[in-house]
Amino acid sequence: MSNLFEPFAMGGRQLANRIAMAPMTRSRNPDGVPNDLNAVYYGQRADAGLIITEGTPISPTAEGYLFIPGLYTPQQVAGWRKVTTAVHAKGAAIFSQIWHVGRVSHVSNQPGGIAPVSSTGQIARNSQAWGLTEDGTPGAVDASTPRALTTGEVYGVIADFAEAAANAIEAGFDGIELHGASGYLIEQFLNLVVNDRTDEFRGDTLKGRTQFVLATIDAVIARIGAERTAIRVSPYSGLFDMAQYPEIEETYLYLADELSKRNLAYVHLINQRSRGSFALPPEFLAKFRAHYKGVLILAGGMTREGAEQLIADDLIDIAAFGEAFIANPDLVERLKNDWPLTPANRAHYYGGSAVGYIDYPTYDDRQLGRPGAGKQRV
Repeated sequence: MSNLFEPFAMGGRQLANRIAMAPMTRSRNPDGVPNDLNAVYYGQRADAGLIITEGTPISPTAEGYLFIPGLYTPQQVAGWRKVTTAVHAKGAAIFSQIWHVGRVSHVSNQPGGIAPVSSTGQIARNSQAWGLTEDGTPGAVDASTPRALTTGEVYGVIADFAEAAANAIEAGFDGIELHGASGYLIEQFLNLVVNDRTDEFRGDTLKGRTQFVLATIDAVIARIGAERTAIRVSPYSGLFDMAQYPEIEETYLYLADELSKRNLAYVHLINQRSRGSFALPPEFLAKFRAHYKGVLILAGGMTREGAEQLIADDLIDIAAFGEAFIANPDLVERLKNDWPLTPANRAHYYGGSAVGYIDYPTYDDRQLGRPGAGKQRV
């Protein structure tokens, strides 16, 4: 059997295979509370050894997209418990990706229409959030001008991350993944060009620009333990106006060294080439692997063949698949048996109902002419 489908020990957990379902925003929660649809959706895909949820805001000011489930109220904790119960019933592990979008937001996403907050007051040029358009209907809106967090407020956001992590454990998650990628708040601190601060979190020093992420990780570890703490990062990403700078490699290899000291559950790298951004240089993955001593996940344009080669070469431990999971709830079986993949309908990626969410049939269902779960009783 391919090593991709063999069980894998991730810390104290035994995963059924080395396949992870990558986090993907689906915007199915108008009230911000996880519901029965979410439980069905994640449960359908729990043949993956590890599921990482969609980005989950840690506070009302962390949001940049309408209709996404949060993790900062008792109602949200109770809703997520439905999801973790469904996933655990099928034997998978599930981590919540906790999220603050920072400046990639719009005033319509913010409580009382206030400005989004960030490491900086620089607007994210040519970047859009998903908020309320001028006529009051949901849609793509240009990111609003942000306000730089005060030093005291930065520590408040760190506390929000730690509180959301504790909420995740209460909801039954096996752990959390800090969303430190894709141009959102953590990366807004890490990026030397975007981070124009002059305090202890300043971007023009290596220690300063990594201070926010490391302080956040340490705060989360203090609340839930290192074995339940993970992070996703995207070196070289240009998404949401993330400028390239000569010190990228230095920054992320230093971060790899620091993360190694903390014995995390895993580090999750994403190659943003599949999202139209800069590619992760091939030689960088080997360098990062040499610096980071723990479990390493890679996402971004993954194929079975590519995943197997990366694992065989000891460059990664787990391969994360994203969009392929949308229309293929049985993706693990399809990959294992070389069955064809169903293409997803992009019109149903964000928002809406069960359609394009839980109604995709498995390969066996399709062969037998059976409907998908969404066409049956939920």
